[in-house]
Amino acid sequence: MSLMIVILATLAAGIGSVWIAYLLVARTRASNGQTSYAQQGFLGLAAGALLTTSLTHLLPEALESNVDAHELFLVILAGLVFFFLLGKAELWHHPHDHEHTSPSHRGSSWALLIGDGVHCFGDGVLIASMFIVDIRLGAIAAASVLAHEIPHHMGDLAVLREGSYRGSAVLKLTMAGGMTALGGVSGYLLLAKLQHWQPFLMAVAGSSFIYVALSDVIPRMQQRRTAKDATIQVAWLLLGIAIVAVVNSLSHGNSAL
Repeated sequence: MSLMIVILATLAAGIGSVWIAYLLVARTRASNGQTSYAQQGFLGLAAGALLTTSLTHLLPEALESNVDAHELFLVILAGLVFFFLLGKAELWHHPHDHEHTSPSHRGSSWALLIGDGVHCFGDGVLIASMFIVDIRLGAIAAASVLAHEIPHHMGDLAVLREGSYRGSAVLKLTMAGGMTALGGVSGYLLLAKLQHWQPFLMAVAGSSFIYVALSDVIPRMQQRRTAKDATIQVAWLLLGIAIVAVVNSLSHGNSAL
């Protein structure tokens, strides 16, 4: 697997999600819209892709290896606990409820950016680990991270614009998003030497995808309860499931040839 592919994928997921979020926020403001249905669509797409990738690809393939199933499930449990603790630490410095956050000084904005940078670095490591396993899986991981981060960055921009100029807010968040590429390079250099641990890496990645979908993405989808919101969410959720299912079937078909 080429390091350049990992760099390009992580840049697209990290910085691309920031600029798509900026364009959606600008469009919403220009049309005097109060909410963005595109945001709900991206959440649904991310939830579907994350859960399907984990439950139909990562965990089944890890279980098909020669590793003891009890050991794998212990790794999954440890991964869920770890990501729970990581989320607690991130929330301590970086509350996710941006709509009701009003920074009183510049320090809070920098705390938000630091939290984003750490989060993006972890996303980069995850994407790199998936590319090491399989190029198609890496592409799915990058697309899922991009879709998941767009609504997140839309909230960040709303917070940062309260304390700085619009261009400054976008530049700062772009720098934080760039940490995804740094995480990708670090993950590639470290994990490429540990390929014999591949089943356990897949188990950890699967627990990460499940945790993000169930603790972050789906709860944010549940906050919107109108019929139109529900229709958009379900449609994009099914689209995310369908995309991953098609990619998985093509992958298995090619491996059988």
